[in-house]
Amino acid sequence: MAIKTSTSRKIFVIFNYTFLAILALICIFPFIHLLALSFSSDKFTSQGLVSVYPMGFTLDAYMILATKPEFFKAFGISVARTILGTSLALIVIILTAYPLSKSSKVLKGRTAIAWIFVFTMFFGGTLASQYVLYRMLGLLDNFLVFILPGACDVWFVLMLMNFFRGIPKEIEEAALIDGCNHFQILFRIFVPISLPVIVTIVLFTAVGHWNSWFDGIFFMNDSNMYPLQSYLYVMLESSDPSKLAQNGTLTPDQLEALKNLGNKNLQAAQIFLGMLPITLVYPFLQKFFIKGITIGSVKG
Repeated sequence: MAIKTSTSRKIFVIFNYTFLAILALICIFPFIHLLALSFSSDKFTSQGLVSVYPMGFTLDAYMILATKPEFFKAFGISVARTILGTSLALIVIILTAYPLSKSSKVLKGRTAIAWIFVFTMFFGGTLASQYVLYRMLGLLDNFLVFILPGACDVWFVLMLMNFFRGIPKEIEEAALIDGCNHFQILFRIFVPISLPVIVTIVLFTAVGHWNSWFDGIFFMNDSNMYPLQSYLYVMLESSDPSKLAQNGTLTPDQLEALKNLGNKNLQAAQIFLGMLPITLVYPFLQKFFIKGITIGSVKG
């Protein structure tokens, strides 16, 4: 039996799809424009003529980037930071949220401990005190400064803690009766059930590590230890492709390519390559942004 759709419903659907399509184009346009700039000649980019498609198509910007080992080193530091930092943060968050999800009868002093975590969300040290603390801990000019300070995000701890508390207690009680300890309950039951929340935490933590530039600028005196975003920040402030000719590493063909290469071309290529990895990963993790799967896990 065919369901008749009212005129008002049809109008709403058309308006809804049109609005979402326009919104999607607005979000996508900066990426397309950036890509077009990276493939365009400086003759057109310097005049602001490039919009959504390249003009004077050229790969010179990417050819020049291939000769810059500092770019790829910064890229590698960001990859290592994102993988190690996200992994450590996930372990710390899970191991912190699980005991805090228990009642005060199971974990003595649980309320006081929870309030200590909440306190850190509203009160923190200044940049100067952070710098002094990191110097005392030996974290300045140390790769660990990218990983350790953000290993325990209290917001994610509270979010995962509340999700754990919403898991039916019957599941845990059944596991205890079967002889499971808390580590087995956590990693064999709670973690699989909480996969959507955990993947969300992983995504936001990874994006935070990948996009972070502040700590590299302030806590690294050696520019060779800059992550990619810190390196790009410095390059965008002082980028001048003509200076590349002075390092003696360019071939005659690449020196000729510099004549058609401007600041905007090189900057666009660097920014596009910098955001590409996290952009490619995001669609694969988005499917996990769904409602928790605990509904119906306990029958009867």
